[in-house]
Amino acid sequence: MPLLYTIGKLTVAPALRLAFRPTVEGLEHIPETGGAIFAGNHLSVADELFLGTVVPRHLAFWAKSEYFKGTGPKGAFSKFVLTGLGAIPVERAGGRAALSAFDAAIPALQGGDLVAVYPEGTRSPDGRLYRGRTGTVRLAVAAGVPIIPVGMIGTDKAQPIGARVPRPGRAKITVRFGKPLDFTGRSDDRTSLRAMTDELMAEIQKLTGQEYVPRYAPPRAHPPLAGEPGAV
Repeated sequence: MPLLYTIGKLTVAPALRLAFRPTVEGLEHIPETGGAIFAGNHLSVADELFLGTVVPRHLAFWAKSEYFKGTGPKGAFSKFVLTGLGAIPVERAGGRAALSAFDAAIPALQGGDLVAVYPEGTRSPDGRLYRGRTGTVRLAVAAGVPIIPVGMIGTDKAQPIGARVPRPGRAKITVRFGKPLDFTGRSDDRTSLRAMTDELMAEIQKLTGQEYVPRYAPPRAHPPLAGEPGAV
């Protein structure tokens, strides 16, 4: 586990547990060793904080490559933090650059690390669960690792879109882990990837109880990141 991530587990994680007292269900589905992908609904930027808080092992999140390339003291600090946390940079551009996150995630997963992704490709604008993009399943098939469905509840109330930090007392936070889905050995053709992705989203919906929308979530200020769960 990266040093900075370890420091966060010893400081930030206990503070979040004390302030929010999140309910956690299904911890028995988290493997003690070996690589796996955590794929969940995406309601808030706080999702990463609470997921990292309750998962006992290191989780590698994808982060925009711009955060690794900033200039000046702020840029240097951002790069230091993300590198120290073991984040995987994602290029906004398409083509070969967009696949760089896969190139980094596959060896990490095959080496026994955990990677967190969001199949919707962006945060839900209205609390509903939108159609998943196929990149998450494609990554699982390529790396030969299982996918653990994750259901986040209440994070959009604790830290709505636009809020700088999560605030206690606004909502009850619940994190649910489902049974691992093993797609290894399955075909990676377009039809199969779509079917497996729909299966994954159905499992996530069971955990969250969200209304499902059979179309992709509308982009915010920019299109979904190519490496951010599945826009590839």
